[in-house]
Amino acid sequence: MREITKSVGQRIRNYRTQHKLSQEKLAELSGCHPTYIGQVERGEKNATIESIEKIAIALDVPLSKLFEKLTNTDDSARDIPLECYEFLSTKSVAEQEQLYQILLKIDKYKNV
Repeated sequence: MREITKSVGQRIRNYRTQHKLSQEKLAELSGCHPTYIGQVERGEKNATIESIEKIAIALDVPLSKLFEKLTNTDDSARDIPLECYEFLSTKSVAEQEQLYQILLKIDKYKNV
């Protein structure tokens, strides 16, 4: 369960920074305490669904996005697609499109 808590917290942080919000501003918008926001982002607090929903609303992000593609995997095996998803989710839509186009070009080039 600890990894899920960390993953959700990291996603909250990613969306917060993408929206250029401080922890204090997110706390104000969500009705949560700033210290609590920091603890959730670091995976130190096992937040309630109600709190996460308030945070998601404040971030204007569907609640499902914070829980999308979460898995409990064997720590010794890397999940590259999940790592790519986590990386891309921190980027703006324009950056995501650029990165996708780069991957398509690389894939096309390797097949030549």
